[in-house]
Amino acid sequence: MQTKAPTTAPATQVPGNFDDLGAQFAVYRDLTLTWFHEHQAQLVVASAAAVVLFLLLTWMKHVALRHVQPGKRAAGIKDVLARTVSRTSRFFRIMAAGQLVNVYADAPWPIAKSISFVFTVALVFQVAIWLRELLIGAIERRAAKNGDQSDTLQSAMALIRVAITFALFAIATIVVLDNVGVNVTGLVAGLGVGGIAIGLAAQGVFSDLFAAIAIIFDQPFKRGDTIGFDTTTARVERIGMKSTRLRSLTGEEKVIANNKLLEKEITNFTELTERRTTFVIGLVYHTPPEKIAGLPDKLAKIVEQVGARFVRAGFTGFGASSLELQLVFDSDCDDYNDVFVIRHALGVALLKFFAKERLELAYPTQTTYSAAPDGTLVLPYAPPVIPVRSKK
Repeated sequence: MQTKAPTTAPATQVPGNFDDLGAQFAVYRDLTLTWFHEHQAQLVVASAAAVVLFLLLTWMKHVALRHVQPGKRAAGIKDVLARTVSRTSRFFRIMAAGQLVNVYADAPWPIAKSISFVFTVALVFQVAIWLRELLIGAIERRAAKNGDQSDTLQSAMALIRVAITFALFAIATIVVLDNVGVNVTGLVAGLGVGGIAIGLAAQGVFSDLFAAIAIIFDQPFKRGDTIGFDTTTARVERIGMKSTRLRSLTGEEKVIANNKLLEKEITNFTELTERRTTFVIGLVYHTPPEKIAGLPDKLAKIVEQVGARFVRAGFTGFGASSLELQLVFDSDCDDYNDVFVIRHALGVALLKFFAKERLELAYPTQTTYSAAPDGTLVLPYAPPVIPVRSKK
């Protein structure tokens, strides 16, 4: 009757130092030969299963590689998953197959411990690689959805890759060291203190960097948009990692830190599908009320003739030197130059209409009245001449 080799403790004492490598090799050789001799059936079944597992993982990787195009960003979930599976390393596939044999065939304790340790290392770093591809793929998918292919995005993606890779592999290394038995408490504390020190020293740089990433992926505006903030209206020329460069309507280049820019209320004029314009019209006080009453309908026809959309028009108040009216219309275009052309055409049409209808536009005037010594009011203009009819 055969006895089973224990798996929780060594059946044969293995030298624990490097003084006699020959003795260690001999002990491992004897344990391996004994294992092969006593577990032949289990080894055959486990080896067959290991080969099947290795071939299955290899097949999955080749299928994933067919859906991965070099240099192309992940546009969908399938692309992200395919690229993640395609990063399965050969070392992990071999160690997964070896761990299957180790578990099923009941390897001797020294061999089982060595295989389990190497498999743990392979698994931890393979999971780190998979997570890196998933995170980067998700970010690239978001960027592809936005459609921004700028140089800033390329630089941001490079920094994101470095940050994600460093963080995941640092965690993987700590996990491996912890499995070896190394006390990682001091290492984790040192990394934490170092990270805090670096973060405080470069707080301004990191705040602008994360603001640039937020601008790129959230896209409150993009390159080429015309935006307004505070009292500035300008066109976005470049979104950098530290600052954003804008070109004002008068030609000056303006540079503002990304973090400061996001703190402001931003108006994006490029996203307008229509633009509303208001004309304030002032007519002289002696304009007949009947003509003012019929103006809204006539103004609506003029607005429609120039290709704009009439909103409203009417009397708004008594000004200091004019009767004030307001005309509001919309232009169904997002380009400010087209709006400018429509506004110009409407202004010319209104001038022609006022000239035809003999409606006088008011301008700031002031009338001074004086009195004679006897209190009689002296008019500031000549009294009207009344023609005298001759008597026949």
